[in-house]
Amino acid sequence: MISTETTLEKASLSDASTQDLYRELLIRIGEDPTRDGLIRTPERMERALAFLTRGYKMDIADVLHAALFDVDYDEMVIVKDVEFFSMCEHHMLPFFGKAHVAYVPNGKVIGLSKIPRLVDVFARRLQVQERLTRQIGEAITEAIDPQGVAVILEAQHLCMMMRGVEKQHSLTVTSAMLGVFKTQLQTRNEFLSLVRRNGSAF
Repeated sequence: MISTETTLEKASLSDASTQDLYRELLIRIGEDPTRDGLIRTPERMERALAFLTRGYKMDIADVLHAALFDVDYDEMVIVKDVEFFSMCEHHMLPFFGKAHVAYVPNGKVIGLSKIPRLVDVFARRLQVQERLTRQIGEAITEAIDPQGVAVILEAQHLCMMMRGVEKQHSLTVTSAMLGVFKTQLQTRNEFLSLVRRNGSAF
């Protein structure tokens, strides 16, 4: 007899223990996991968290594969307003915002679409914004050894907006300046000026 189980059903069976943990969590916060609206919630939670933390299973080399090019260009490359979503490792609540990434090539460039993908590799993990900022810059440095890399993240944190100080309009800005962006004021100021156009908050 041919099995008619779908891939999703098989995954659901294999992850039953994880779903049991989510079911127990619902009970502990005072809910009834057997009521109509919550029957499949543990399954959905398992799938959602796997998606939100998929960066652990992503490899930088695979993401950048076949997208590193030898180019005779030594002016600044900027990819700005890259939307990202991450999860605060302290409260497991989302933080989200925009990344602005720049580098000055040293004989090699990265395919433009790969920079947002690189941001996602690190954003889709449990994070703090400061580390996320530096990881993006260091990954680009390791991949193409540019003259310098600059990364700025602007983000809103639900752990500050929904709980704790409850400041709904607060914005956290972090930066990582490497190479010429750290040592050359003119290069850094050019980057900041270009990113601030069109209303960046910092």
